[in-house]
Amino acid sequence: MLFSLQNHCKLGLFVRAAVALLGVASSGLALAEGPGNWWKPEWTVRKKITLNTGAEGVPLDSPPGSVAVLVRLSSDFGFGAAKEDGSDVRFLGADHRTLLPFHIERWDGLLNEAYVWVKVPEVKAGASADIWLYYGNGAAESAQDPKGTYDADTLSVYHFSESGGAPVDSSPSGVNAAGTGVPVATAMIGGGVRFTGQNSVTLPAEAALAWTGGGALTLSVWVKPATLGPNAVIFSRREESRHFLLGLDNGVPFVSVDGGSGAQRSAAGAPMAAGSWHHLAVTAQAGSMALYVDGLPYGTVAAALPALSGAATVGRDGASETGYAGELDELQASKIARSAGAIKLAAVNQGGSAEAAKLLVWGAEEASAAAEHSELGEHLDLIKGISKSLTFDGWVVIWLCALLAVVGWVVAIGKFVYLSKIDKASQIFLKQWAAISTDITALDHADEENVKSMGGQTSRKEQKAMKGSPLFELYHLGSQEIQHRVNHAKGSFNGLSERSIASIRALLDGGATRETQKLQSKLVFLTIGIAGGPYLGLLGTVIGVMITFAVIAKSGEVDINSIAPGIAGALLATVAGLAVAIPALFAYSYLASRIKDAVLSMNTFIEEFIARIAEAYPSND
Repeated sequence: MLFSLQNHCKLGLFVRAAVALLGVASSGLALAEGPGNWWKPEWTVRKKITLNTGAEGVPLDSPPGSVAVLVRLSSDFGFGAAKEDGSDVRFLGADHRTLLPFHIERWDGLLNEAYVWVKVPEVKAGASADIWLYYGNGAAESAQDPKGTYDADTLSVYHFSESGGAPVDSSPSGVNAAGTGVPVATAMIGGGVRFTGQNSVTLPAEAALAWTGGGALTLSVWVKPATLGPNAVIFSRREESRHFLLGLDNGVPFVSVDGGSGAQRSAAGAPMAAGSWHHLAVTAQAGSMALYVDGLPYGTVAAALPALSGAATVGRDGASETGYAGELDELQASKIARSAGAIKLAAVNQGGSAEAAKLLVWGAEEASAAAEHSELGEHLDLIKGISKSLTFDGWVVIWLCALLAVVGWVVAIGKFVYLSKIDKASQIFLKQWAAISTDITALDHADEENVKSMGGQTSRKEQKAMKGSPLFELYHLGSQEIQHRVNHAKGSFNGLSERSIASIRALLDGGATRETQKLQSKLVFLTIGIAGGPYLGLLGTVIGVMITFAVIAKSGEVDINSIAPGIAGALLATVAGLAVAIPALFAYSYLASRIKDAVLSMNTFIEEFIARIAEAYPSND
């Protein structure tokens, strides 16, 4: 089969697309013997994480105490070794025995991205602490504990990672919010929420969230203002004449407090820039409040925390016309004043900046002696995850490609066996032919059985083996024709004329044509796989991409998380088409070469046979 240059170029494009897909984000796990302090052998992979608050990491002036650390997992983590939903993940202390409570905010093995919150019981200033991440147990069940991730002093934690639902409280209080903002798939930490200045989220008036007058408090939040307007309130809590407000005044963070005797407001500092994320935190203790921006002290208010037990509003102050416009993520509140070290640690750890890489230092991945992990296994797991994003049309294309592949391989294997059989038979025949061809007249008046046995020189076993050879079929056909002419000659046999030899040659050429047709039969199924497989895959990819963009246009969200799974699933159809075409192309090329050799052998034998009979039966006319 001959392919045009155009088809070869198209096939090259398909191959490059498949290579790009299969090369996505390989983790490169180094297989190593695990030391004797391995936690449990069922977990085959682990990775050390060092929380460094010393001079080489992120120095802290005061000890943070118990904190929930954000662990970001990306392409340097072996997602292929972990379960597709991360349910086999476990965190342990430095002793490899103490399980640390944790919960997963987001896990996306397809995009190699995950956000996990882990409770570290005691973090000291100017020191380092090791925790261990274990995974690689396909039989493990989820062990997440959101409420155990935070200490008993935590009042509320809202990740805003829900897709359109009301914000869920992950703290021990468990007080879910009411109302929704506009979901944002890619915020500061996983999902977030967008406020327009008019919408808001309400934290209900629950006893668990009540503030004691003159008591302690820590409130923190990540904000990304879209516009910088005057007195844009981010967090508001009012009750009678008392209030607590956290907001931005033309980009300048402020906290305003009124305990009933008049409002007091923090002094203005440097303004924030619009369109960038910043960490705001407020602590209240002993009759004063401190405001922090990006983990650093920003301002103070000489006022005590007012007693407030009513509902709180996020995104807009009900008593004001001005609301916050921008994105918001990770709202946390505690009933104690967290230390300055804890505020800085949270800002750096959650911010994902260059300093975050100094704070959390990752060790190399280690595998236990029982690990059975390979690069191929990672790719297969990745493809398995991608297949979940396939549309119905994509599955139809893949099943059609699978059918083409099965038919092609059945044909190819059958031809391999058949060609090997006739090669062996032809070798036996040529060995016998070399002996009888020197005196072919011995077959002049022989019977059929003597022709088959080539003058009695071959055994029954060899005769049975030779019957599969096309050369033997041609020999048998030519010998029968000579016998017919010798036995039916009028009078005495006077040899073979040129016309008779030409007739015998035509008979042998016809036999060779029929044998060639046998050799080439059903090869069309391989050519269909070669030509049709890539086009079927391309059809599935085009349909999948079209559906993906149609869904995006309908939902109105354009981000990598909504596009990538659909595109990856669509490309899987192209990979399936190539998986059909490439092996079929190799098999066809090999078989075509073998068949060509067999045809040449038949043509050579015909020439030799004609030469022998022309020499043995010269015409006397």
